[in-house]
Amino acid sequence: MKRIYLNAFDMACVGHQSPGLWKHPADQGHRYHDLRYWTDLARLLEDGGFDALFLADVLGAYDVYGGSRDAAVTDAAQFPVNDPTMAVSAMAAATERLGFGVTVSLTYEQPYALARRLTTLDHLTGGRIAWNIVTSYLAGAARNLGLDDQIPHDERYEIAEEYLEVCYKLWEASWEPDAVQRDPRRGVFTDPAKVHDIEHKGRYFTVPGPFLCEPSPQRTPTLFQAGASPRGVRFAAAHAEAVFVSGPNPEVVRRPVRALREAAAELGRDPRSIKVFTMLTPVVAETREQALADLRSYEQFVSVEGALALFGGWTGVDLARADPDEPLRHVETDANRSALTSFTSDPTRTWTPRELATSLGIGGRGPVVAGSPSEVADELERWVDEADIDGFNIAYVTTPGTFADFSRLVVPELRRRGRVPEQTEHATLREKLGGGGPLLSADHPGAAYRR
Repeated sequence: MKRIYLNAFDMACVGHQSPGLWKHPADQGHRYHDLRYWTDLARLLEDGGFDALFLADVLGAYDVYGGSRDAAVTDAAQFPVNDPTMAVSAMAAATERLGFGVTVSLTYEQPYALARRLTTLDHLTGGRIAWNIVTSYLAGAARNLGLDDQIPHDERYEIAEEYLEVCYKLWEASWEPDAVQRDPRRGVFTDPAKVHDIEHKGRYFTVPGPFLCEPSPQRTPTLFQAGASPRGVRFAAAHAEAVFVSGPNPEVVRRPVRALREAAAELGRDPRSIKVFTMLTPVVAETREQALADLRSYEQFVSVEGALALFGGWTGVDLARADPDEPLRHVETDANRSALTSFTSDPTRTWTPRELATSLGIGGRGPVVAGSPSEVADELERWVDEADIDGFNIAYVTTPGTFADFSRLVVPELRRRGRVPEQTEHATLREKLGGGGPLLSADHPGAAYRR
């Protein structure tokens, strides 16, 4: 029986994937700046059977829709948003087994500094940290962070390739495994002969010196990535240990999953070693009738403009003046190409802006599954079997209510079916996701830098 992995999908903001639901009286998203909100959530997730908390992030406002950020600002559509890394050490102190995936854009971070920050988190979490590698898709972020405009899509991935090379040298090559001696008799904490300069000089980065941090439990944090463009798939197949894909149904999702696994095999990696997650928003209650009634009540709070603001930011496509009943068509942009592809390549239906806004209002780019615990579990199993995925990024309608309901009602059903273990492991995140140990597998390109 194939194990199902569960990530809670959240963001350090008021409203993540369900624009307008901050108005619901049960929603606590407005507490995103309260550390107790995050530590309480981490304990809820660990006790509820989740493997990790996956934190998304953006570095700019969603300002494509109508040529303005006003809709996103008004409806708190991923605005305001805090840094996703800051609460992790506190959440780690409040838990023992929960993993943490943090989204950090490499486009606006020097690899030397980011490698140190992630290693620090890997130390403080006991090896429970993952880096979701993104290159950022918002043009406004590029301008606010010192660029004249967004770097072209495929060039961002060329930069990412060299960025990962620098990080692998820092994480895997700079310190030998026994560099730390901690020998008070000889007065040697670290043997300087076992710490090496990486001497990197490339097209985009020059990093001559040694890494500042001693090796953490995983050395290289577990590597997540999300990319459905041909260039993104090649990058994920080479580097990712877990990949996040999204789409409205299993048929749409199955295609990028197959392409990813085939590309990984061509590169000499075990395609099954890459765990694939898709996004899904559950609305679950003791009965199907109650779940559907809950969904109808949630729909009353949806912000259509907030939903289209998110879509504009994800895709770079402004639907403010589009015919609401004209079918969507694919166009090439320098934004998040996977978002537009998931709707324009759906063989089961043709999406219009009107239908899109309604669909995005609850759960964003992923499907909404409403029903009893057994019905939701059935649907999760169907996705795993038909789309060949390994797990889910569970998005919320209200927070923490969606996570609490899922933990209380669906996880016990998945455990009865043998899909989720009775308790998540005391292990590094890499081991929890099926790795043979805390370090990168031998067939991963980063392992080639290991001394």
